[in-house]
Amino acid sequence: MQHHLIEVVKSGFAAKDAWALVIGDLMLDRYLWGEVERISPEAPVPVVLLKNETECAGGAANVAANLAGLDIATRLIGFIGDDDNGVRLQRAIGDLGVNADGLLRAERHPTIAKTRIIGGHQQMMRLDQEDRAQYSEADMQNLLAATHRQLSERPAVVVLSDYAKGVLTPRLCQAVITEARALGIPVLVDPKGRDYSKYRGATALTPNKREAADACGVSIHDNEALLTAAATMRENLQLDFLALTRGEEGVSLIEHNHSLHIPATAKQVFDVSGAGDTVISTLAAGLVAGLERKEALHLANLAAGVVVGKVGTAPIKLAELLHELTLEDSTQQADKVCDLNTLLLRVAGWRAAGQRIVFTNGCFDLLHAGHVTYLEGASKLGNRLIVGLNTDRSVSALKGPTRPVIHEADRARVMAALESVDAVVLFDEDTPLNLIRAIKPDVLAKGSDYTEDQVVGGEDVKSWGGRVALVDLVPGRSTTKIIGKLAG
Repeated sequence: MQHHLIEVVKSGFAAKDAWALVIGDLMLDRYLWGEVERISPEAPVPVVLLKNETECAGGAANVAANLAGLDIATRLIGFIGDDDNGVRLQRAIGDLGVNADGLLRAERHPTIAKTRIIGGHQQMMRLDQEDRAQYSEADMQNLLAATHRQLSERPAVVVLSDYAKGVLTPRLCQAVITEARALGIPVLVDPKGRDYSKYRGATALTPNKREAADACGVSIHDNEALLTAAATMRENLQLDFLALTRGEEGVSLIEHNHSLHIPATAKQVFDVSGAGDTVISTLAAGLVAGLERKEALHLANLAAGVVVGKVGTAPIKLAELLHELTLEDSTQQADKVCDLNTLLLRVAGWRAAGQRIVFTNGCFDLLHAGHVTYLEGASKLGNRLIVGLNTDRSVSALKGPTRPVIHEADRARVMAALESVDAVVLFDEDTPLNLIRAIKPDVLAKGSDYTEDQVVGGEDVKSWGGRVALVDLVPGRSTTKIIGKLAG
């Protein structure tokens, strides 16, 4: 999966004409950056020495910023006020390359703005500017009309970004969901509040743990009860799936009769502002690219791990996501090399998921095309391929004192880099019989230069219902021939 995701991110998520539509509460995020060196003599509060100010698009506009950062063409619908903050927000949105034709000026409503005072890496205070009165009927009619116009042009995905500021009313949500469903357009929702009925029929919701606990009426500290309640909520709201973000615990994908948990990836958390925006945006981008839900959510989890390591609202960038994927790929390759106890735990997990285990073994000294082709063939016999690798001592006992050419640790690491290989375990005996008996594979693979009765462990595998498979080899490829050619 990892190599596939890297290629998707490298090539960009969207097809040429695919674009995303974001609808929701827009706001201007302003940051006052400074340093704290003393406490005020006037009151027991820190004094922040102001160094600089920055502004960026926030709320639903930050969702659009994330999509734009992932090279997804994006259009945005929402309200701004007839004020200076509105001008600033419109400029910030335009600078992102986001289509701002859907920005509407609301009657009597100022642009929502959040001003955060940052001392060092610590948020000291937040000042909100907003009018909590409902938008006028004329405003909402204009919003509905703008939404209908954009939907008629067939976006690849719609994101409803709800910050509970009055844009995403039940009427609007149901109008968008109904029309998008009729057109076959997925609708993803970042929800707010306790009553999620207005999102009924959406493709998916992406609540965080606190939001889901409040909406389901369960304790945030009881994970089992929360996941059970979330599954029930998914069914009641007729959602295709629900992505429950759980902070440092990761994210859970809840589908019909199935759930999957993805661990968190953040190395250091400075600021969770906008993390939910990044999750839903990357999830949307992945779905636009045709990824499976679990793949798209895996990318969303990685992206969130990047942005929480920054101070302030900061969207994900394509290069950052690619960097994280590459690092993860390297780490996962190294993790494939494991001892027997670790391997048996992984095998138990694979079996619990109904996966078929394939085992093969060899020296794999001077890895060549014949080895790679053979391992690719073996991997197709099941879901997981385990390679038992002879230690240096074991290779010498089989091949003579001049072998192996490559040290066992290097052979294992190169083997782990192959996409067809899921685990590598070293064994020191002359045969892998004890290893086979411990793992109990479903399929025991060996090269077609053997006969079935010559395969060590074959009778054992058959005794627990497994089978022996002989895999065709590439003629003329061998380590011995390579060594001979080098010597000649």
